[in-house]
Amino acid sequence: MSAQQPSNETYLKQLAQHLKNSSYSTSATTKRMPVARQFLFYLRETAIAPEAATVAHEEGFLDYKLKRYCERHGGLPDDVSAWRWGHTHGIHMVLRLVQGQWPPVSEPATRQEAFHRELCDAYAKWLTEVRGLAPTTISNRRAEAKRFLESLGKRGHSSSLSGTTVADLDHYINCRAPQLRRVTRQRLVVCLRGFLRYLYGQTIIKRDLACTLVGSRRYAFEGIPPVLRAEHIDALLRATRKDRTPKGLRDYAILLLLSTYGLRAGEVTALQFNDIDWRKDQLHIRHSKTGSESFLPLLAPVGEAIVRYLQMGRPATDVGVVFLRSRAPFQPLQSGSSLYHLVEHRLQRAGIVLERKHGPHAFRHARAVSLLAAGVQMKSIGDVLGHRSTAATAVYLKLATSELRAVGLEIPVEVSQ
Repeated sequence: MSAQQPSNETYLKQLAQHLKNSSYSTSATTKRMPVARQFLFYLRETAIAPEAATVAHEEGFLDYKLKRYCERHGGLPDDVSAWRWGHTHGIHMVLRLVQGQWPPVSEPATRQEAFHRELCDAYAKWLTEVRGLAPTTISNRRAEAKRFLESLGKRGHSSSLSGTTVADLDHYINCRAPQLRRVTRQRLVVCLRGFLRYLYGQTIIKRDLACTLVGSRRYAFEGIPPVLRAEHIDALLRATRKDRTPKGLRDYAILLLLSTYGLRAGEVTALQFNDIDWRKDQLHIRHSKTGSESFLPLLAPVGEAIVRYLQMGRPATDVGVVFLRSRAPFQPLQSGSSLYHLVEHRLQRAGIVLERKHGPHAFRHARAVSLLAAGVQMKSIGDVLGHRSTAATAVYLKLATSELRAVGLEIPVEVSQ
């Protein structure tokens, strides 16, 4: 070991301090520290410096530990996945301290993989700077472009990509389509068209193949978005409010934000302290999908729920985001998708059984319907929800069934008989 490299004991002391600073429980610390110590000892016995450890070394250690477990207990653990999960946490934490990132970003194995990564990165940059798309949309389109390039096999190389044909597109879509719903197949075609237009515009392919793609036929407003009825929301909020644990206080405040304002899940998880103006009773919302901003009144029940969470439920950290994980490490919720499990869990706890799965977006639909029922103009509803156009808001008209019945046409007698 180089004299400039910290010893294993130094890394273990750093890990112990990290666990303490991140407010990990005693039980979590006692699980992670021994595994980290054993892994570092394993590396030393195999003459591998922690700075040079790879995924293969981690797998070798786990295989070694699993073999020892089988020898000691006469068989495999009841749940091998859970056993591995219990070991990898400590390993990953100490390797992040040593190497700065774990798992490491793998280098392209071939020149073709390097070309694919470079091309997809350039495409993502173009979508950002020229198209101005949302980060989640860019991520999805980049992933689809990468899958398409990989499907070409050897012909996906920089020297042969220009010869892409309609048959290549048909083969890719035929392989992907059976696994997808109709609406997802349509999105696949949209993503692929965009990438093909980019390739043609950059003169990477000789022919504009985007016009050759035909997606699944869809009709405007054909689907019915999932929506929670008012009685469901009331029951859900009542049940969640009874939970006075830190997690319950957090979930109640989140559910109030979703149901009161119809916010997108990502807009809730991204809410920061400086977005709340307590003196003016105002919320500053950055709409994640459109990039626009709104200033909404901070209603008393919502403000009180947030204050209760901050005072009695939120861990004491310097993180500027309002809502954090309920368990260490106390970091911001990763993304809006993390609220799907929260909503499903709270619906089950409240004893609300629904035919369809309902995530945080169902509150957005419910809010739109309640505003329509109150006679609010479409433009105003769109402003509250952060829509760019009234067309985006019009989808909620089909949910206001009672209002639509009021404008229904009488069936002529000769037709009804």
